Amino acid sequence: MAESTLSTLAERIGLLHERTQQAAVQQVNYWLTVRNWLIGWHIAEYEQHGADRAAYGARLMPELARRLQQGRGLSAQQLYRCVDFYRTYPAILSTLSGELTGLQLPALPPLEAAASAAGLEPRLLLSRLSFSHFLELLPLENPLQRAFYEVHAVKNSWSVRELKRAIESALYERTGLSTDKAAVLAGHAGTQALAVTDVVKNPYVLEFLGLQPQVSYSESELEAAIIAHLQTFLVELGRGFCFEARQKRITFDNEHYFIDLVFYHRILKRHVLVDLKIGAFSHADAGQMNVYLNYYRENEMSEGDNPPVGLILCAQKNDTLVRYATSGMAEQMFVSKYRVNLPSEAELQELVRAEQVRLAAQEAAASPARNPYDPA
Repeated sequence: MAESTLSTLAERIGLLHERTQQAAVQQVNYWLTVRNWLIGWHIAEYEQHGADRAAYGARLMPELARRLQQGRGLSAQQLYRCVDFYRTYPAILSTLSGELTGLQLPALPPLEAAASAAGLEPRLLLSRLSFSHFLELLPLENPLQRAFYEVHAVKNSWSVRELKRAIESALYERTGLSTDKAAVLAGHAGTQALAVTDVVKNPYVLEFLGLQPQVSYSESELEAAIIAHLQTFLVELGRGFCFEARQKRITFDNEHYFIDLVFYHRILKRHVLVDLKIGAFSHADAGQMNVYLNYYRENEMSEGDNPPVGLILCAQKNDTLVRYATSGMAEQMFVSKYRVNLPSEAELQELVRAEQVRLAAQEAAASPARNPYDPA
């Protein structure tokens, strides 16, 4: 086979691979979005006609999320978003009517198809935008404003980041006020189609497919090793620590954050959140932990639980600092109990230092011996 012919064959197979991958990406995002719309549909119908809806009231979403359990990406917050999605885009029903027949779904509640609001045809939106795109569009209450971003996101193949940047920079308002509208729009005319890597890293998609997200626990071997040993260390203390999660994901407005370790302390009856930072302690670390604590206080506490506490561990080669976030712990009696049952700063500092020494020894052993006469 001539070299030119072989090159042509390789080029065609490469293109085939890319196109079929892209088709797979679009299908996954399509059905994830459909699932979330249908969930919103079912919940809205239940809220409107459910015989026992009054018995749950405001507790409906947390109770439903609890019964659905983990692994589906359906927290109470996500369920609220599904309902919001259904109510914002009711015309999607007309697109789905012919496609749901073969899915063998449980009995669907009867709903009337709603007229399409200003914007693109629902089928086009579903085929070109991911659910993460829709999450950026949902907060826009003005239908014309939302339609503007829909049109340009589809026309210019905006990534979620590009769509978010356009909304945050008030592109709709600036375009309306500008006499040279084309010039304003030109600055946001991205051409990046949704990449396969975007889907692989998207927690919504991974949970939808039942896959385990391969989250990078750290930016360095040191951080990953310390987290692993810290988990074992706290459990083996025998002071009431019960391991719950590693790299616990929480989401705010389509932004994902990961708490390194989460424990429940059966003696203190509260969650203990642990966050490890490579580098010096800063006010930003305390602010981030405060966000985590507030989230757990509002969304994860059960009846009889005390407010959560946070532990920020900062590791450096020449410095080790431990900071406790003790929000809501003003009572002196409880502070004493807290100090007895949680590890001391000295214990945690020793853990970090031991890991630093161990990893340094491993690194030295793995490195080939250097001739002392060679330049460094």
